[in-house]
Amino acid sequence: MRLERSLAEVAAFTPEKFDDVRRNVPQEWLEQALRATGTATVRKRRLPAIQVVWLVIGMALFRNRAIVEIVDKLDLALPDRAPVAASAVPKARARLGAEPLAWLFTRSADEWGHASAAAHRWRGLALYGVDGSTLRVADSDENRAFFGGTKTHRGVSGYPLVRMAGLMALRSHLLASAAFGAYDNGEHSYAAQLWPAVADDSLTILDKGFLAAGVLIPLARDGHNRHWLIPAKSNSRWRILRRLGPRDLLVEMTVSKQACAKDPSLPETWVARAITYQRKGFRPRTLLTSLLDPEQYPAAEIAALYHERWELELGYAEIKTQMLEREETLRSKSPAAVTQEIWGVLLAYNLVRLEMERVADEAGVAPTRISFVAALHLIVDEWLWLAVTSPGAIPSRLRDLRANLKRLILPPRRSERRYPRAVKIKMSNYPRKRRSPTGKGC
Repeated sequence: MRLERSLAEVAAFTPEKFDDVRRNVPQEWLEQALRATGTATVRKRRLPAIQVVWLVIGMALFRNRAIVEIVDKLDLALPDRAPVAASAVPKARARLGAEPLAWLFTRSADEWGHASAAAHRWRGLALYGVDGSTLRVADSDENRAFFGGTKTHRGVSGYPLVRMAGLMALRSHLLASAAFGAYDNGEHSYAAQLWPAVADDSLTILDKGFLAAGVLIPLARDGHNRHWLIPAKSNSRWRILRRLGPRDLLVEMTVSKQACAKDPSLPETWVARAITYQRKGFRPRTLLTSLLDPEQYPAAEIAALYHERWELELGYAEIKTQMLEREETLRSKSPAAVTQEIWGVLLAYNLVRLEMERVADEAGVAPTRISFVAALHLIVDEWLWLAVTSPGAIPSRLRDLRANLKRLILPPRRSERRYPRAVKIKMSNYPRKRRSPTGKGC
């Protein structure tokens, strides 16, 4: 059995082979990130720039620990008699900036994410998902001015919000690219920043909020054999060109004047395939796609494939609910520090997911069959342990790792289960605290 073989291999690790998640990021990448962003320095500091990179990543993995405590627990500072002062940490982060973390995420995600998508293809196409999300950040004047937030009849949002969009390899949850910034910029603008990263010979599945000619046409047009799949809206209109099969149509849609004004390169019309299907207990649903060949891409398979889009939602939940522990906001108080912290969060997430994919490969199961929570806890414990361990403790630790590895594999999903949406806990009846227009409280 492949699982038993993989467990035996883990148990047979030697101390020289055993290391923590940091082994996945080559030292040369770290040095290139510092050189490429102009942050490399020859000055010897208690907290060198490379160690600060790991500190920012550690901030995402050790949410329940103070930043200074992370420095101490992970043994990130260079040896010295005096402990690192609390004031030295934010200064070290400011010297590093966000650019090296952004460079390192892009470099690693470009390698890990696309390799993963290519390894789990559907009919020769690498599978990606794109969707937007938001992150709350600390309610400082700087963050609110830079990032903004919602503005409704009920007032402004309780916290400033960062809007982001991610390109994810759906069958492993590894991020291949990400873009984020001010909340007032729409999802479409951040999604457009992801298109250059989309691989050729691929299919990107999107939410219906991205159904727009200005979004989907460039995605397919500006690459080789790049396709999209998206649900139709209730007000979507088209002209039928040909019937490809039962409830399978080739249709033509008109590009709006507004879209043409924004992007004159768009054609007047665009062709898509409209597939209508119905799952038991649900209303009929129509999908639109650029996969026009009904023989090469059967309608039934496309309908089933669309539901893998929810893997991206699960990935966002892993980041926000499980890794960030549903804390109200990120730690950082300034826009530059927030940007740096977000890149660190995305890097940390990919490091965990990369380890999960390797465990899945060795066990002969899909990456989505590995428990994210169990893997996260195991990696965090491993990193802490390796910072203080002695070589003689490694054999017993390996036995524990072998036992824990068995717990990572989840049972197969039961797709037939249904969970209608419902409100479990109502919001408080107390009025919500909102900033006044002067920004000085209620």
